[in-house]
Amino acid sequence: MNQAESSGASPARGSPSAMAALMAAVDRGIGGVCRTVLYLTMSIVFAILSVNVGLRYVAGTSLSWASELPELLFPWMIVAGVVLAAQHGSHIAVVIVTQRLSDNLRRWVLSGGALIVIGLYGYMATIAWPLLEIAHDERTPVLQVPGSLTVSALMVGFFMLAVVTLIRLPGLWNPDRKAHLENAGGHS
Repeated sequence: MNQAESSGASPARGSPSAMAALMAAVDRGIGGVCRTVLYLTMSIVFAILSVNVGLRYVAGTSLSWASELPELLFPWMIVAGVVLAAQHGSHIAVVIVTQRLSDNLRRWVLSGGALIVIGLYGYMATIAWPLLEIAHDERTPVLQVPGSLTVSALMVGFFMLAVVTLIRLPGLWNPDRKAHLENAGGHS
């Protein structure tokens, strides 16, 4: 039995292309970065808030910067969660119309929607750049962190959402490619 037969792929299609492998690697990388950001930000925010509550309860005081750091980390935590939800197909979607369409028409409608979403996320990522420059001059009161840190979360998030949507687009037309991407990306 050859490798194509043992992997379940048909011999006519062969192994995944280099582009599919690259897309799966990019998808895994984005997922890994988002999971790391999500775990770190949640842990740091929880620790800071726990310590601050403990200090208030025990000593009647609090850390002066304890409200600023969670505010700075929160956008990164949300963006990471949104991108992971998009990767897993767990984001909010209206499917009442597409469920009633034929398979071929559904692919066209979903592909058109995905292209619009990619364009809009790409556009929003590019228009966030001037906001980044403006927000850079604003500083938090205690830590003096530039406001561009939170705006950059939006810019990076929009870019990653565009990439994730683009990577998922071929799966609408080729279910084998979608399954390969999901298996290679470690998604459930």
